[in-house]
Amino acid sequence: MNGARTLATAARVLRQLRHDPRSIALMILVPCLMLILLRYVFDGSPRTFDNIGASLLGIFPLITMFLVTSIATLRERTSGTLERLLAMPLAKGDLIAGYALAFGLLAVVQSALATGLALWLLGLDVVGSPWLLLLVALLDALLGTALGLFVSAFAASEFQAVQFMPAVIFPQLLLCGLFTPRDRMQPVLESISDALPMSYAVDGMNEVLRHADITGAFVRDALVVAGCALLVLTLGAATLRRRTP
Repeated sequence: MNGARTLATAARVLRQLRHDPRSIALMILVPCLMLILLRYVFDGSPRTFDNIGASLLGIFPLITMFLVTSIATLRERTSGTLERLLAMPLAKGDLIAGYALAFGLLAVVQSALATGLALWLLGLDVVGSPWLLLLVALLDALLGTALGLFVSAFAASEFQAVQFMPAVIFPQLLLCGLFTPRDRMQPVLESISDALPMSYAVDGMNEVLRHADITGAFVRDALVVAGCALLVLTLGAATLRRRTP
């Protein structure tokens, strides 16, 4: 990998996104709007919002970054841009890292806005540090970016990229412990949930929700989410195709 080429790729992606206000709105505003909606759905029981709001603070950025990244990367390939870029002295690792850096910067903005909104405007009550909450939200957004880059290699159209969401995101959403504690699931499902990164994202948010100090479980959860993001980015670089047949 070459640092200068990676930065140049990231700058190019950011310039393109600047001319796509719908994608920016989807990445930055939609998670905030969903949190506001959720807060007033549970307007009569604020404790319920406290219990699930922290978890969704990590899940919403993951989902939106997955959608936008997968579609944006696929659009680059179907338009022929990706093939032209890879004909230059640009390695796949440079390209994937550049995309991850560009979308990662947007993930920072997204996570900061959503976390600030939840804590200081919507009254989300957490025992731990807001910075730890922001850290997990950012790791979740980066994981969504990595997953989006990875699945875009297997889609032939934007419609197919969206179709990967039920296959990649929905099972994790059902098994992550959001709806019921994972230790109360059927043993086979509990074992599957132990292998899914979103489970650790939700566990990390719950650790911040309940504990004032950094716990060993929180460190484990954060490392697992970060490790999964790096692993998926590596797989994305290995499976990246120049164009769609």
